Formats: sequence, C-alpha cells, structure tokens
Amino acid sequence: MAIMNSTKRSARGIAYAIGLALVGCTLSAPASAVEVKNGTMGFVIEDWFLSTFQSKFADECPEGIAISNDELWWRGMSKQERAAKTNNGLTDVTTRAAVAIPRGPNGENVCFSPTVVKDPPMRTVKGKYSYGANLDGTTDGHATAKSCAHEKFTGVDGTVGVDNQLYRWLGCAHGWRKAVARHVDENSVEGRRTTGLGMILIEVTGVTDPRNSDNVTVRFYRSIDSFSLDAKGHPIPYSSYRIQLHPDGKPRFGDALKGSIKEGVLTTERGDVTLPYYGNYTFIDATIRDMAIRLEISDTAAPTKGLITGYYDLERYLYYLLGQGRAAATTHGDSCPALYDAASRMADGYPDPKTGLCTGISSAFDITASPAFVVRPKASTQVAGN
Repeated sequence: MAIMNSTKRSARGIAYAIGLALVGCTLSAPASAVEVKNGTMGFVIEDWFLSTFQSKFADECPEGIAISNDELWWRGMSKQERAAKTNNGLTDVTTRAAVAIPRGPNGENVCFSPTVVKDPPMRTVKGKYSYGANLDGTTDGHATAKSCAHEKFTGVDGTVGVDNQLYRWLGCAHGWRKAVARHVDENSVEGRRTTGLGMILIEVTGVTDPRNSDNVTVRFYRSIDSFSLDAKGHPIPYSSYRIQLHPDGKPRFGDALKGSIKEGVLTTERGDVTLPYYGNYTFIDATIRDMAIRLEISDTAAPTKGLITGYYDLERYLYYLLGQGRAAATTHGDSCPALYDAASRMADGYPDPKTGLCTGISSAFDITASPAFVVRPKASTQVAGN
C-alpha cells in the first residue's frame, strides 16, 4: 500500500513537472506567427540606413576619411586666430559650427551656398565591393539610355555589376560609417522614433500564404500616428497605424509595386515610388526611381530585415543633406562644398535630356520593419500629418 501511494505520488510529481515544463515552453515560445487579415500584411519601418560595406582597416577609403568642414575651417586660420576662435581648442565642435560654416568670402553659409568656396575634392570609396543591385543591366557601367557611365561594384555576395553610387559618394564620411555610429542616419531614426514624423508604412495585399504567395501588391504610405513603443523604445508588434489621406479621402502616398513571396522572402518588381522621409530636422518626399524592396518576413512577431534599392532623386537628396544650413556638417565629417561638387560626378541614373547630367543616384538602404496593422481612416476623422 505504501509502495502504491508512493508510486501515485511519483506519478503526480512527474505530471506536475511535465506541466511546469509545458508552461515554461509556452512562455518562452515566439510571440506569434505573422498575421494576415483578409489577405493583407502590414509593416512599419523602424530603421533606415545607407548600406555600406566596411573593411576592418577602411581599405575602401585609401585616401583616408573625408575632411570635415570644421577641419577645413580651422586649418584656414593662423595658429593665433585658431586659438582665439576655439578657446585654444576647448570649444566643442558642435558649438563652433555656428562660426565654422559661414566661411564664404563674404561670410556666406557654405551649405546654403556650396559653390562660393572651392574645397579639396571629397574623399570617396575606391573599393571593389558593395551591397546593392544591378540597376542599369550592364556589367561594366557603360552609359545607357537611362544611366551615365560609372564604375561598378561587385556585390558582397559575388553579384556582378552592382550599382550603389550613394555609398561610393558618402561611404568615406564619418557620418555614414558604422564604426562611428553613422550618426546621420542614427539621428534620423531617433527623430522619427521620438516624434512620429515621416513614418513609412508598408501594406502587402493579395497574400494567400505569408510564406509563399505568387502575386502580391506592396504599397507605401505615411502614418499619422506615432510609434507605439515598448519599455526599451522599440515598436510594439501589431500596433495599428492610420495612413495619411488628402481631404478628398485619397491617400497622400500609396505608390505600388508588384511582387511575390517565396519561402518567407518578399521581393518586388521595380517601379517609381515616392516615400515620406524625415531626418535631421528636414522633411522631403523621397522619390526613388526603379525602386524594389526585399523583405525577409519573420515567422514570429520579431522585426524583419530588408533592403531597398533604386535611383534616389539627387536634387531631393541634396536638399536633405544641405537643408537647414547643415549645422550638423561640422560633426558629420564632410564639407558641403566638396560634397556638392562630388554629387554630379557620382550621379548615374536618368540623364537630363538638356544637360546630359544624371538626375538620380543608385542607392541601397538597410531597413528594419516591425509587423503592424495598416489602417485607412475615414476622411472625416483624418488627423493632419506633418
């Protein structure tokens, strides 16, 4: 009898232990599988960074890292003047930007007026490798009907003929390099996260299976709602975000690309897309021609990584870089005149029929997107977006 009771107690103990183990497994399991409602999936873009390939010793920048506006400013003065204007070098670099940037011959702001001085040429990427895609269809970068002649990269994965002239242009400037926190894009990410300005929503329709769907449509919108963040400052999965509408009820944005999902990877065909963008206190409508997106869809609620490639409108990107008088130029490790001068030489997409100069620059961006519900509000309840 004692043995039987002991056996029963042991069995109950084992069952209890198994129950605890199952509860533990339940608690530690992934939050949820990707959610599809009425054939639709949604995402909100959290991170957006220029795709840069960097070697351990910056071999891709054999001339060195780009010279900053601040360095050009103080090197142009005598030692006595330099000491007086920087408190013998003790004045913070950011603080002295106010006097470092208006260094034109008549005190002009050289970011508002980048042609009033001639700076040394910008140091740019000379390496062979890059992330990105072949946008013009050539392997040697010869001029075509939609491209200017330029040097090609080899993809990090071995792809031949990769185009990423934006990286070639900016990849040797401190503000875009990962080793120094790439603070140009970091500041933009933080600005969107804390203000909710310029947030990009992705809506995928026609989804029959989140892992495999042959014919989907991907649309891009602007959110009028701020990020719903968790205690660590990251977007809460499956929060709802309303898209921005015109007064007539039509979306302000909404360009679409055709695509498919294969083994959990979303890829699209190429097309022209205009996206909302906010960063470093500047708003632009970012137009990217021949844009495509590749998104690795997570089978949990975790953020998903992706790559956006295409020809970024050069005029709008320059406005973003030089707008606001670029008070940040002093710390971003570049010179506005040198940067502006290099822009037209780096542009490689869509030549202007009158000047022959290219108006777009091949680009690649690393993104992180969190699963979300994209909501179309009623026009009468629309909240004005910035």
